[in-house]
Amino acid sequence: TLGLTDEATAELTMLVGFDQDLAGEANRTSNRIRGLLTQFHPSLERVLGSRLDHPAVTWLLERHGSPQALRKAGRRKLVEVVRPRAPRMAERLVDDIFTALDEQTVVVPGTGTLDVIVPSLAKSLAAVHEQRRSLETRIEALLEVHPLSQVLTSMPGIGVRTAAVLLATVGDGSSFPTAAHLASYAGLAPATRQSGTSIHGEHAPRGGNRQL
Repeated sequence: TLGLTDEATAELTMLVGFDQDLAGEANRTSNRIRGLLTQFHPSLERVLGSRLDHPAVTWLLERHGSPQALRKAGRRKLVEVVRPRAPRMAERLVDDIFTALDEQTVVVPGTGTLDVIVPSLAKSLAAVHEQRRSLETRIEALLEVHPLSQVLTSMPGIGVRTAAVLLATVGDGSSFPTAAHLASYAGLAPATRQSGTSIHGEHAPRGGNRQL
């Protein structure tokens, strides 16, 4: 059989669900940080916002959460502390930060509160990222015993988490008589809209498992 044991399936399903909860929490926290930076220093948000998934960036914001704190630390110090955590991007990241700091000379009222709020949010975000990394290791161990895992992860764009969601949701696919049935369940099978004698073409269906 290609299936996991009931215990392993239950564990995989629970871990995948928890990981998705954490992903949502990370997304909300990241958006909160980006929103604050956009409000008080848009140039800095453009540099750091897209990099919040990197441990070096959350670590940096835990310690220097405002434009003033980053500038006070100084370019040399920031490079020194970031390099062990991101050897390849340390100098580029710090250069980008100081370029952004120089782009905005106006200090928006309330900017000082970032020193309180951003480090707290960055610490929470880093903790969630660490939890997800630990979960991924456990999920990967469960996947290794499933014959289909290597098939799935060999496909472009499918990593450990996506493969786990697929297996937890549809198993080995044996419950679906044909590939078309699976596509329909996933909401991927196009539907033809017809009114009277008129055919309006094929459109994505509204039903199906949207998460899948």
